[in-house]
Amino acid sequence: MTTVDRPLRIVRTYHPRRGRLSGRHFDALERLAERYAFVPGEPVDVLEIGSGMGEATAQMAAADPGRRYLAVEVHTPGVANLLALIERQRLTNLRVAAVDAIELLREEIPAASLAAVHVFFPDPWPKSRHHKRRLIVPERVALLRERLRPGGLLHCATDDAGYAQAMLETLDADPGLTNRFGGFAPRPDHRPVTKFELRAVRAGRPAFDLMYERSEAEGPA
Repeated sequence: MTTVDRPLRIVRTYHPRRGRLSGRHFDALERLAERYAFVPGEPVDVLEIGSGMGEATAQMAAADPGRRYLAVEVHTPGVANLLALIERQRLTNLRVAAVDAIELLREEIPAASLAAVHVFFPDPWPKSRHHKRRLIVPERVALLRERLRPGGLLHCATDDAGYAQAMLETLDADPGLTNRFGGFAPRPDHRPVTKFELRAVRAGRPAFDLMYERSEAEGPA
């Protein structure tokens, strides 16, 4: 039984939505899902949680061919679009997993194995009663940190100012992470600007980047 076959034992950090598939997206899923799917046991250097439609992920993987990327996304059209991008750009260092990221981290990603984790524009769950569903909360940050190798990077970005401040406080409080910039990070050139981010900026919601290194050297907690 696979991770997606079992009932989830955790609070979901995403809206489970399928979305409507266009003809080309349906074709991409039919032809490419097995070819570019993550196989448990495969080595991963960079994990991206919530790759959206995949344009930024494909661009980063193409610019960084020496590292192996894994994109985790549960929105079916986004998965399909990324599969098509992988084929079109002939990317050999990018795989896709359409599963819950927390389950995958717990069960399939070894401790101290990742060079980087990207969490770009996760659901902010703005209502107070839903804050427990946020990805960047202490217990999930501890899991992310444990999967990073010493010196590995946790890079988050959000356009929600309230969530940005909560992220900063949560990440600063983790004893095994060190803030590279002592606060919010300058926007790095290697993180592509997505259509989603452009819409947010035009609406007056600039992005906040946070970059933290796993600082402990003695191994996984």
